[in-house]
Amino acid sequence: MEIINKVANSVLEVFDLEDYYPEGIRAQIDISQWLFEGLILKEKDFREKLKNHDWSQYQNQYVAVSCGTNAIVPAWASILVTIQLVPFAKKIVNGYLEDLDASLYEEILSKIDYTVYQNKPVIIKGCSKKPVPMRAYVLAAQYLQPYARSIMYGEACSAVPLYKA
Repeated sequence: MEIINKVANSVLEVFDLEDYYPEGIRAQIDISQWLFEGLILKEKDFREKLKNHDWSQYQNQYVAVSCGTNAIVPAWASILVTIQLVPFAKKIVNGYLEDLDASLYEEILSKIDYTVYQNKPVIIKGCSKKPVPMRAYVLAAQYLQPYARSIMYGEACSAVPLYKA
C-alpha cells in the first residue's frame, strides 16, 4: 500500500505571517527613566535629560515609547520623545514592543494582494518562531475572508476550521 501525502498534494494555501515579519532592531524606551523618582515629570529636568540623551543609538530601529510606572504623564511628554527620535528611528509607536510589531504588521498586511487566495482553502499558520502579535492574526483573517473559500488556523496536519464560504 502506497502512503500518499495528502497535505503536500492539496490545494491548501498556507498564509504564514512569519514570511512578512519585518527584520530590524526593536527598542523599548521607558519615559520613567527621565522622571523624578520614576513618577513625577519636572518639565525643566525632563527636557534637559532628553536634550542630553544619545538619540543616535536608535538609528534605523523600530522604537516603542511607553512609561513603565504608574506615573501620570502628560501627552506632550511622549510626543517630545518622538520628536527626538524622528531623525533616527524607522518607526515610532506609543506603547510596547507588541504594539510596535502589531503596527508594523498593520502596514504590511494592508499592502498584500489577497486575490491570489480567491476561492482557495487557506490555513493561517499558527506556530511561529518570531514574535507575531495576535493582532496580526486577527487582521490577516479579516483580509483573507473576502477571498478565501475557507480559513483554518494551525498546521496542515492539525488545523482548526474557522470559516467556510
